[in-house]
Amino acid sequence: MSTIRITLNGNVHTISKGLTLEALLQDLCANQSVAPSTIASAVNSQHVARHTRASVVLNDQDVITTFEPISGG
Repeated sequence: MSTIRITLNGNVHTISKGLTLEALLQDLCANQSVAPSTIASAVNSQHVARHTRASVVLNDQDVITTFEPISGG
């Protein structure tokens, strides 16, 4: 199995080639007891809508940022 390197929230990780953003976030959220639907995400500084995460295949050297949106006014 081939691997790639990504940066997730400032930390370098080695992951399986072909992994989608949705799969990565499901793994991340399972480890942190957080629902993926509560997390906003960006790949290479471009926002990725929740409904498109399954179609975003991560590539070598991608930079992924996740955060919990703040609501209020």
